[in-house]
Amino acid sequence: MSIGLTEEHSALAASVRGFVTRHAPSTATRAELDQYAAGKPVPYWDGLVELGLTSLHLPEEFAGAGAGYVELAVALEETARGLVPGHLLPTVLTSALLAHHGGDDLRKRHLPGLAAGTLGASALAAAGLRATPAGDGGYTVSGVSVPVLGAAGAELLLLGARLDDGELWFVTDPDAPGLRVEPATAVDLTRGVARIRLDGVRVDAEQVVALDTESARTLAVVLFAAEAVGVARWLLTTGVEYVKVREQFGQVVGSFQAIKHRCARMLVRVETMSAAAWDAARAVEQGDEQLALAAAEAAVLCLAGATELGLDTVTLLGGIGYTWEHDTHLYWRRAMALESLLGPVSAFEHRLGELVGGAPRETAGQSTAAGGPTRDFTLELPDEDPAFRARIASVLGEVASLPAADRQRRLADEGLVLPHYPRPYGIAATPLEQLVIQQEYERSGVTQPKTIIGEWAMPTILAHGTDEQKATLVPATLRGEITWCQLFSEPGAGSDLAALSTRAEKVEGGWRLNGQKVWNSMAERANYGICLARTNPDVPKHRGISYFLVDMKTPGIDVRPLREANGNYLFNEVFFTDVLVPEDRIVGEPDKGWALARTTLGNERVAMGGMRELRMDLPALAASGELVTDPGDVRRDIGALYALAFALSAMSLRSTLRTLSGLRPGAEASVAKVAASFLNTDVGTRVLRWFGPSAASADGPAAAAVHQYLSIPPHLIGGGTIEIQLNVISERVLGLPRG
Repeated sequence: MSIGLTEEHSALAASVRGFVTRHAPSTATRAELDQYAAGKPVPYWDGLVELGLTSLHLPEEFAGAGAGYVELAVALEETARGLVPGHLLPTVLTSALLAHHGGDDLRKRHLPGLAAGTLGASALAAAGLRATPAGDGGYTVSGVSVPVLGAAGAELLLLGARLDDGELWFVTDPDAPGLRVEPATAVDLTRGVARIRLDGVRVDAEQVVALDTESARTLAVVLFAAEAVGVARWLLTTGVEYVKVREQFGQVVGSFQAIKHRCARMLVRVETMSAAAWDAARAVEQGDEQLALAAAEAAVLCLAGATELGLDTVTLLGGIGYTWEHDTHLYWRRAMALESLLGPVSAFEHRLGELVGGAPRETAGQSTAAGGPTRDFTLELPDEDPAFRARIASVLGEVASLPAADRQRRLADEGLVLPHYPRPYGIAATPLEQLVIQQEYERSGVTQPKTIIGEWAMPTILAHGTDEQKATLVPATLRGEITWCQLFSEPGAGSDLAALSTRAEKVEGGWRLNGQKVWNSMAERANYGICLARTNPDVPKHRGISYFLVDMKTPGIDVRPLREANGNYLFNEVFFTDVLVPEDRIVGEPDKGWALARTTLGNERVAMGGMRELRMDLPALAASGELVTDPGDVRRDIGALYALAFALSAMSLRSTLRTLSGLRPGAEASVAKVAASFLNTDVGTRVLRWFGPSAASADGPAAAAVHQYLSIPPHLIGGGTIEIQLNVISERVLGLPRG
């Protein structure tokens, strides 16, 4: 899914895409590469201006459209996807920096011109230039700048220089006396870079911009990340379409599991990048602190991400992708340039680690770290019914005054345990109403009950069960009187669930179960289990399976705890020996349980895919005096981990917003579980390695980190292994053929 979320965003993207298709085909861009690298404007520059791309983000008082940075990000994603050459990115960057950091006079003087098509370029660092106060409020500047994107051919320059006590940022005319633009050989062949040599150039007070390198880089990330997503989407689409038709060994290569998994991982990365770029764009209006967090998140994930996807795509295409005639290397080069101009990415990892409180410092001989701010993912709800909120608040206020043992029954009676369920089990709450209820739970201090595996079982019962099953089992589950376990996996049928061998034989009064299940959580205390068993061995494996509701107190059931690598007993194995399941406890028709199981598995994946929070307090761990890793490396690790955690939260928020808008969900739901598993693995691995020798002891200061690492496998296996999830993504989302 693209950066945009709304129908308006889709319309904007379609308009830009259509313009690019008509005016900037690859063949036309290739024919003028030398000219664009030298700073020549694109022949359709006036068309881009007329389309509003240079004014989209600017305030209306300065001839802008006042739309915002999410809209600008949507447009830049599309222009980068079409590899539009020239000055668009440096121009809108220059106007964005002046709009946010320039004084009124500077903005009045320059923003209308930039909105109307004046070509701008901005440096992203003050390195190389030195400013000296002139004594009359002005300065003289000398030196050679770092490479500046779009400087060749620009009509307005925004530069930074170092002072003895800080930095000086200023706008200047490229024709100013003593200033010379020196074009360099660009990596991105579609637009130029140049160093700017200044020899005693005069800068007056009215040219000065209240800016510094950090602020310039922070806002630049918002725009660069949007372009990186556009590049990444082209790369992903190109690679996937190629492997759908390329044949080797008599088969389409896209059917090979290794290729499918690579493409699925690329999609996960692109969707994560999209969420981060969107988060950075929306943060521009949330204040400097929030923008700094979101920009660092986007820089960590998007800049290197696009470059690495470029290499992935080249190798996915094979020799054809590495040839000069194919466009892939042009996109790869643009990604490299974007990353390099704002690099190194590690600086943003360090920065984010500092911002969230992962900056160890020496205090009285001890390394400490204070918790810092975090991203604000508060959802501003659209128009709601105040009476509905008031009613929910009133009920929860009453519940809060009840004894803890009585709360869940009252909540179930009010339909507020799972409010999206149909009446009488819930209140058929709309997505907006569900969010209101969630907010009121938080305000009241009442904990919303969890039915855990019941939340996987009840949708199947409600959709396919008998009236008696619904009336008997669902209300009791909502009241907390019945708990559930899932009896699906078997020693010989893990991810290949349809290969199960537990048998159910029809007998008088019901069905007799024999077999073994494994990896069952809560089986030792559950009242009921949802169980799949083979009822017809003579048909294809998906067709001869039935879905049973098993009373776990039935004679013949033997539950044996399984000790895990971390020492805990989360899972069990369950043995069935002539277990009688009554006739009224089969759900749906015999032999047709596989379709029902998919309802349950779908609910399981949604629940597990939502696990996005960090499982440990990383800044607190960073304060431990037992760490042997360099504090700077710890800070960088924390920044990298929080970048992905923020992006996953942004992905979840995007899905919610799409649901509230009545739009179909994008690919986020399909990739969330995989991305969350990557995060949990990375957290456990990095944190363990901070402790060195201390992590050889399971009861010392590294005990939590050791346990965290040993607890990773359930996140990689539960709800379908990562490999199975990658198959699902590659086949159902990307449309690659089955192997």
